[in-house]
Amino acid sequence: MHERFEVGTDERLQAIDITDRVEAALPADRDGTVTVRSRHTTAGVVVNEAERRLLTDIETFLGDLVPDEGWRHDEIDDNADSHLRALLCGSSETLPVRDGTLDLGTWQSVLLVECDGPRTRTVEVFG
Repeated sequence: MHERFEVGTDERLQAIDITDRVEAALPADRDGTVTVRSRHTTAGVVVNEAERRLLTDIETFLGDLVPDEGWRHDEIDDNADSHLRALLCGSSETLPVRDGTLDLGTWQSVLLVECDGPRTRTVEVFG
């Protein structure tokens, strides 16, 4: 199984709940695991709570943790901070699936973390 979908982002640094999009990509009889992957070096995929204020806290945390300026890669395309923030998030998550549904904990959601937006991102679901 291999599906792709696109996610549009509005901000330079943004956490977006993509759980419903991931589940929609799953076959109804799927059991096992799937991997959810960002195809980009400046966006990550994480599992966490999708509460609105926490999404903002994630954005603030990554922004505070990695300064916007002062990186050598900025001499090329001025987005080293985005690469470093995405590095902290990771590019994929492997998740359990039962009866075609993600088998997540009560407060767990799949989040795309945009670090260099606004952009259109491609997310893959495969397994």
